[in-house]
Amino acid sequence: MPAYDSTAFHPPAPVALVTVRSPATGLAVPNVSMLLDTGADVSFLPREPIIGLIGDQQQLSQYEVEAFDGTKSLAPVVFQELVFLGKSFRGQFLLIDGRYGFLGRNVLNSVSLVFDGPSRNWKENR
Repeated sequence: MPAYDSTAFHPPAPVALVTVRSPATGLAVPNVSMLLDTGADVSFLPREPIIGLIGDQQQLSQYEVEAFDGTKSLAPVVFQELVFLGKSFRGQFLLIDGRYGFLGRNVLNSVSLVFDGPSRNWKENR
């Protein structure tokens, strides 16, 4: 069952395990931890678990991103396929360092979810 993580996030936050696949090679990495972030415009993949899928894509462009506190940084962009709730999302994703990635509205706006904070779980609204 999808759950909230109360170990890494205070207050607890909804997380999902997704599969990231390279469209170029077909290689996939299952169980990549992603924070469900309805405040993020785009999705960010954690570099460490998918480093084997990136290959030469590390030379692709970088985009300037701005955090909620106004801090700006550069994030490299990679072309990958992300599988979430049995649906495939292929396109550009930004890379970040860290244990968790972020599923932003570019993915979340394509699914209907119910967040149950008191029970610390979420589910797809079918």
